Amino acid sequence: MSPSASETDHGGSHATLKGYIIGLLLCLVLTGASFGVVMGGWVPQPLRLTAIVVLCVVQLVAQLVLFLHIGAGRTQRENTGIFLCTAFLIAIVVAGSLWVMHNATQNMMPMQV
Repeated sequence: MSPSASETDHGGSHATLKGYIIGLLLCLVLTGASFGVVMGGWVPQPLRLTAIVVLCVVQLVAQLVLFLHIGAGRTQRENTGIFLCTAFLIAIVVAGSLWVMHNATQNMMPMQV
C-alpha cells in the first residue's frame, strides 16, 4: 500500500525553475556588486565594510528564501525555528571560541629570551 500525496507532503513549498533562475541571477548580481565595492571603488573606503556586510546579509536571505525555501509561512515555521536555533548555537560556539582565544592570548606569559 503506497502512501497518498497528502501523507508524503511535508508542507514545504515546491520549487520552480523560475524561482531557481531568479535566485541564481540575484546571487550573481549581489556577488558582482560585492566585487565592485572592493575592486571597483564604487563605495568610499570608510563605508566598504558596511556595504559588504549589507550585501552579504541580503545574499544570505535570498539564498535561504529562494534555494532552501525557509519562510515565515505556517508550513515553514518548524524549518525556520530549527534553522534559527542552529544559527544561534553556531554563533555561541564561534563567539565562545573567540573569547577563549582572546583570553588565552592576553594571559600568556611573555616570552623573554
